[in-house]
Amino acid sequence: QLHLVESGGGRVQPGTSLTLSCAASGSDFFTSHFGWFRQAPGKEREFVASISRRSGGSTLYADSVKGRFTISRENSKNMVYLQMNRLEPEDTAVYYCAADTKLHNIIEETKAITSWGQGTQVSVSS
Repeated sequence: QLHLVESGGGRVQPGTSLTLSCAASGSDFFTSHFGWFRQAPGKEREFVASISRRSGGSTLYADSVKGRFTISRENSKNMVYLQMNRLEPEDTAVYYCAADTKLHNIIEETKAITSWGQGTQVSVSS
């Protein structure tokens, strides 16, 4: 299990960019897959992006962010990032970093995910 801390959220205007960071501590970083999720007010938490643990990290994105968001990991620093470009008001949500040793849990069985961060707020408005 990992301890995850997100940072980088804030209030931005539509069309701009923001990068979220997830700092991971614990012994499972290199055996863990990572995901970013978000929860907007009044809505259920939804999958945003995932990256696998292998070198080069295969990625997967929700259709709503494909082409605008990029997930990456920096193994030397135990960090995972979410680069968000061309932000839209619909991207407003609390963003959560998650980790699990099973990629299936990140993509399909989110209730089984073993490690979650506390979340960081992203607000997009003019």
